[in-house]
Amino acid sequence: MGLILRILIYLYLYAGMQCVHQISWLRCQFIDEHVSVNSEGHTVTELRHREAKLQFGQKEDTPINPNAITFLVIGSKLEMRRYLEGVEADQLKCEIRRYSTAGIHVRWPVKGTKEYNRWFTCTLKHIKGLFTVTSFLRHPSDQPPSGRPDYHSWSPISNTEMLITTVTMVMITQSPSVKVELRSQTKLHCQFFLDHKAPNVTVEWHWQHHGTRTQLFKHNSRSGQSQGTGVRLTSLIEGDASYTLLSSEMGSEGTYVCSVSVMPLSASLDIKLYVKEHPQVSLNIGPTLSLQEGSVKKVVCAAERFYPLDVEITWYQHDPAVSGQRPPPAKVLQELSSHKSNPDKTFSSSAYFYLEALVGVSGRLFTCSVSHESLNEPIRKSFTLHVKEPINWRFYVVFIMVVLLLLYLGMKLVYWSLDIRRRKKYTEQP
Repeated sequence: MGLILRILIYLYLYAGMQCVHQISWLRCQFIDEHVSVNSEGHTVTELRHREAKLQFGQKEDTPINPNAITFLVIGSKLEMRRYLEGVEADQLKCEIRRYSTAGIHVRWPVKGTKEYNRWFTCTLKHIKGLFTVTSFLRHPSDQPPSGRPDYHSWSPISNTEMLITTVTMVMITQSPSVKVELRSQTKLHCQFFLDHKAPNVTVEWHWQHHGTRTQLFKHNSRSGQSQGTGVRLTSLIEGDASYTLLSSEMGSEGTYVCSVSVMPLSASLDIKLYVKEHPQVSLNIGPTLSLQEGSVKKVVCAAERFYPLDVEITWYQHDPAVSGQRPPPAKVLQELSSHKSNPDKTFSSSAYFYLEALVGVSGRLFTCSVSHESLNEPIRKSFTLHVKEPINWRFYVVFIMVVLLLLYLGMKLVYWSLDIRRRKKYTEQP
């Protein structure tokens, strides 16, 4: 029994290790910077895209590709791959950049013989926009800062160099882009993790839209002071800096920026918020329309109170009586009305056509289809046309005349019969 239990434990641990370590390396873009001063004395930054590998392993490991820059991430209190469980390497977009501390030196509180550090940021984005993870990579160095912005004297990195790094700070959002319904409550996810207990962490939220930037929340752990609302202070202790938007209005759209600062590091994550409202669709007629042959009726399909503006309204017709393989519905020649802005900043629009009642189209099903980005599938409204043949008034006139003639003849016959009887009675008297 003990042997079986040990086997099960080993299998469980092995499965856990496989889950955590399923990604051993990632192909990345190292966006290097070359800073110079032009003839006018202005600082010019040239971005250079270089091939790189993000490799996970031990300090003694050799690079997977010796012909590329390798950022070797060795074990620390933070495991970057913990936030990538269940994701394949080809589902990730990796970008590595240098990080400037602007010449400020603050010793990072970890064990090590080297006093100074070179910093890099590594941003991993899911290709379907499911999450964004930004990590700080620390590369120990013996070279002290120059006292001025370090981008003036970046240490060169050769095309085959391997840099041994550790993860010191991680920020993650599971909502890089959010679409919410009008007047709904939503939570913008933002979490951070550090490799040590930081006595001085500053968390901020800003809202950006059309060139404006507004502070929504700020909290400093050392002073304990907070400005604004939307973030639970009790959750901040565990690194949860998520922001709750109580009611999403049209004016809520924009970019929400979650920022976390721990000297000398500062990182931000952008979350784009889009407000949507699905259209309310209606027809100006009921499910069945009865018309006399030859008459014309204006049929209107209205889409009201939707957001954003783009909407597609299309009329179709088909004959339900057709058996076998049904042909695709035919579009109806229609006209679109211009959109109308409502007081709550939603929009309304409509599509109409003039329906001529012909016997040949009686029984046809007419369908209005409305598509909008707030809908998973189009909204459809339909009606069936019934055409009544015109009344043959000549027949009824002739019929009535015949009836009147028969009544007249009948009355004449009765009168003639009564007259004969009266004459006969008169002649028979003595």
